[in-house]
Amino acid sequence: MATATKTKTKLRLQPMGERIVVQRVESEETTAGGIVLPDSAREKPARGTVVAIGSGKLLDDGSRAPSQLKQGDQVLFSSYAGENVEIDDVEYLLMREDDVLAVVE
Repeated sequence: MATATKTKTKLRLQPMGERIVVQRVESEETTAGGIVLPDSAREKPARGTVVAIGSGKLLDDGSRAPSQLKQGDQVLFSSYAGENVEIDDVEYLLMREDDVLAVVE
């Protein structure tokens, strides 16, 4: 089980159950033609890095299924997946493991 830790304030973010914490990759600020995009015109990237994982999905028999993801995995997810959480001016997404569409290798 991994936790997202910020050293400045010692704040820890531990996802529960089948949830994971993802940090989005930065979106491009310019187009291929060199046009600078304002924040309102940029799409939120649907790619990020897993920074923490929960204990796994609770099964019907009471046991937990281990996560298929690990800390540091690069993942693709729906643009509207998860809940935004901001810790010390860093934005994270808290989402279910099922919201992940693929792992980038």
